[in-house]
Amino acid sequence: MGQVRQTVLGVAGREVVITNPDKVIFPQAGHTKLDLVKYYAAVAEAALRGIAARPLVLKRYVNGAEREPFFQKRAPEQRPEWVETVELRFPSGRTAREIVVRDAAQLLWIVNLGCIDLNPHPVRADDLEHPDELRVDLDPGPGTSWDDVRRVALIVRGVLDEHRLRGWPKTSGSRGMHIYVRIHRRWSFDQVRRATLALAREVERRAPGQATSKWWKEERHGVFLDYNQNAKDRTVASAWSVRPTPDARVSTPLEWDEVAGCDPAAFTLVTAPARLAERGDASAAIDATPGSLDSLLELSAAQEAAGLGDAPWPPHYTKQRGEPPRVAPSRRASANAKTKGSGRRQSTQPLITVAKAAHKEDALAGLERWKARHPEAAARLQVDDVLVDSMRGRSSTWTRIRINLRHVPESERSAEEPPDPDYDPWRGSEPGRPGERAPKTRSSS
Repeated sequence: MGQVRQTVLGVAGREVVITNPDKVIFPQAGHTKLDLVKYYAAVAEAALRGIAARPLVLKRYVNGAEREPFFQKRAPEQRPEWVETVELRFPSGRTAREIVVRDAAQLLWIVNLGCIDLNPHPVRADDLEHPDELRVDLDPGPGTSWDDVRRVALIVRGVLDEHRLRGWPKTSGSRGMHIYVRIHRRWSFDQVRRATLALAREVERRAPGQATSKWWKEERHGVFLDYNQNAKDRTVASAWSVRPTPDARVSTPLEWDEVAGCDPAAFTLVTAPARLAERGDASAAIDATPGSLDSLLELSAAQEAAGLGDAPWPPHYTKQRGEPPRVAPSRRASANAKTKGSGRRQSTQPLITVAKAAHKEDALAGLERWKARHPEAAARLQVDDVLVDSMRGRSSTWTRIRINLRHVPESERSAEEPPDPDYDPWRGSEPGRPGERAPKTRSSS
């Protein structure tokens, strides 16, 4: 059996071993692991600005960008002595030692593990309880255009300006946009989340047809402002991260005057280093402008006084004080509509699950089979009636597809069928497994 080919790079005064450098990571674009490593070496100074001194979740695409990744919170036991870690405590009460990157050598070491994008926590390793970053994640729903995302981003900028906060926009590298706000390290995760929820609701108030703060997908229209990305233990792909798209797009910082006319497809593993060399990093000064959340928290208090309480938390959290029922509206019990003593629920939205699969393409194929079996109902569906959810399994994501039959007359609705395919990520595991009843949904941005 031959030896595994490897390349050794000298970076930041260290030698970093790159194994399988010729392995193709992006099959459609033809980029190899060494291409990805060289990209990060070229943009290291800018990329480190978003991740340096922060604990990282390793999102490892060991089979390339087109296959499902697995998430690794705990640092590999076999690692160089110069790779730093820090112990985090999660909402579940569990702890893990996560990687902390401070230089280019450590960065390339995690890229060699199969990390395509970089997913840091919004805290620094020397203070794990007080974020220094508020993250606005603009997640476009089905039928939402890039123009819609850009328009909502500019509304977000206006709200931030009014609350004396500076936003730093970047493409997500997928379909959405991120706006980061540096803040002083004075507030807890809960307070940062509450401030972001207040911001999301204010943007929704100003653009009710374009923006939404609604957590449940069946209630959303337009661009979702995912306030829960600021809850503890949530991570977002950082600036200059390559994303697992066919063309290897890059999450690229923008100047505000670029937002209205930018094309996210223009920023890729090939083109982003040249942009950085020619124009510099649009977020280079982000650490020089920390702001205060006092004004947004005052807005939150005013919204609460007007009757807007808390909103749903991510499903892996324990129930929070003041949180509304953590169940989708389509499954929520309607006390007034209940037949007395029957215990039956009256659905507010007619949702059915049509596919559950380990890989998205298999779930989409199941959706097409459902449409072929029910062409009349399929013809009545609107774009946002098909809900494609990326779900967190034991160590990797899987895909669930649901259909909202609200536009299909009740007389034409077929009975719900077993999902096709019907994948169970927990099959074969022990009873009472963590997260069994509330798998975590990932943002599509």
